[in-house]
Amino acid sequence: MRVVIQHVVNYVGIAVLATSGAVVGVRKGFDLFGIATLAVLSGIGGVVLRDMLLDLAPPASIQHWQDITVCLAASALTTVFAKWVIQLNQLVLVLDAVGMGFFATSGAAIAADHGASWFAAAVLGVISAVAGSAMRDVVAREVPMVLGPDDMYAAPAMLGAVLYVAIDHVGHQWLAVVVGSAVATVLRLAAITFHWRLPTGPRELILHIHDHPGRELSTSATTGRQ
Repeated sequence: MRVVIQHVVNYVGIAVLATSGAVVGVRKGFDLFGIATLAVLSGIGGVVLRDMLLDLAPPASIQHWQDITVCLAASALTTVFAKWVIQLNQLVLVLDAVGMGFFATSGAAIAADHGASWFAAAVLGVISAVAGSAMRDVVAREVPMVLGPDDMYAAPAMLGAVLYVAIDHVGHQWLAVVVGSAVATVLRLAAITFHWRLPTGPRELILHIHDHPGRELSTSATTGRQ
């Protein structure tokens, strides 16, 4: 029964992350292939990278058809019902938080099961949770959400992975997965609700697009050519 629940949560997490990628593709005006590509990157990019770092070849998510099929199905449905999906943004954020929390702990668990050290397992758990969204944003030519000054995303994943490693070291694996996933999910939802963010550098040193020297130079050069 526990294995069945893990598979269901895994597929739900993949579907939600893939949906977020498809929404970005729709908003960017990508064609169907581009939308599907962002969906796949968001849905399984992190776990594929994790498996590559664990020297698992080929990665499990591309060895079998189920994960990519879930991504493609989510991409197709999102494209057709894009207006309704975007209107349900809050629900998608909640499900995304659940998927992120689960991938953080399940990624750490799989890494530990394949002989990774406790430190490496925690790192690979974070990678499983956030690398897919970073790949999506890079391909879409956006600053990755996990690096920008938005509501915390990577920090909850990191805490969930670390909690998994700590509890698994002294207790039962199932308890480590439940606690790590729950804490990561709740912290992410709290960050969304209360707009919790990590500190940035001094605000007076932050460059904005309109005052970036390279941007000004590029604009001046364009004006000169005209």
